[in-house]
Amino acid sequence: MDHPIQTLAVIGAGAMGSGIAALYAAKGIDVVLIDPVPGALSRAAEVIDRQLGVYAPDGVAEARRRIRMDEGLEAACAGDLVIEAIPEKLELKRNVFARLDTLCPAESIFATNTSGLSINAIADSVTRRDRFVGTHFFTPADVIPLVEVVRNDDTSTDTVERVMASLRYVGKRPVLVNRDIPGFIANRIQHALAREAISLLEQSVASAEDIDEVVKWSLGIRLAITGPLEQRDMNGIDVHHAIATYLYPDLENRTTPSPLLAQKVADGHLGAKTGQGFYSWPAETREQTLRDKSATLTELVALLQKRRAD
Repeated sequence: MDHPIQTLAVIGAGAMGSGIAALYAAKGIDVVLIDPVPGALSRAAEVIDRQLGVYAPDGVAEARRRIRMDEGLEAACAGDLVIEAIPEKLELKRNVFARLDTLCPAESIFATNTSGLSINAIADSVTRRDRFVGTHFFTPADVIPLVEVVRNDDTSTDTVERVMASLRYVGKRPVLVNRDIPGFIANRIQHALAREAISLLEQSVASAEDIDEVVKWSLGIRLAITGPLEQRDMNGIDVHHAIATYLYPDLENRTTPSPLLAQKVADGHLGAKTGQGFYSWPAETREQTLRDKSATLTELVALLQKRRAD
C-alpha cells in the first residue's frame, strides 16, 4: 500500500495539528486543516511554513499549496482520514466526532490524537466504531517518530492497517496498542518516571537540575537505543529481580498527584508556558530554548534512523 490515503483532514490548528498537517503535505498528501477559533489558522500558517522549511526545503511552496485551511467542520468531508487534534477534553472530542459522523462519508476513517483518554469513550459518539482509532502523536509531532495507534473494542483490522500504512508513508514509526487502557504505553511509563522524580525532589534527595542530569546522561542516552525490557535481558533478569526485591517497597507508589505538583498548579507555575515551573523560563530565552531542543531532537532522530538503516 504505497499511498494509503489521498486526502487528510486535521481538526485543530494548534502546534500538534499544524505539525501533522505539515508532515503529510510534505509527503505529497493533500490536507485540509480546520479550526473555527479566530486567528488560529493564520498562526498555524506561520508555523507550517517554518516546519516545511525543515521537511521540504526545496519545495516549501509546493507542499504549502497542498494545505487548504477552513473554519468549518464540513470541510472534513474531503478527508479519507480525519485526525482530531483538539484540547484534551472528553466531551469536546465526543461532540466534534458526533458532528463529523453525520457530515463525513461512511468510508472515512476517524482518528483521535488523545494522549490518554479512553478511545472507547470517544468512539461511543459515532456509529462507525469499526473505523475509529486512536493516533497518539508526540510533541513535537513533526519530529518524534513514534505514534501509538490504539484500538477501541470494535476497531477493524482493515482500519488499523490503513492508518498504520499512512503513518509509515509519512515516515512515522507506528506501534499498535491492542487494549484501550488509560495513558496507553508511553504516558504510563513517562508518568511512572516523573512520579519518582518529583518524589525525589520533594524529599530533597537532589535538585531538579541534578535529577534531570542523572536521567539525561544515563538512562536517557541508553533508552534511545535500548528499551527497558531489552535492557533487563542485557543486565540479567535475575539481577533485576534481586534489586526489585529490596527497591520496589521503597519506590513512590501513591495514587494521587503529589502535593508539590498540586501546589505548582495552584500557584499557576505551569512550566515554560507561564515562565515558571520546576525551572524558571525567562520570556527572552524561552522560545529560543524550545526551538533549540526541537532542533537537537531532529538531529538525534536523524542519527538514530541512519544507524538503524546502516
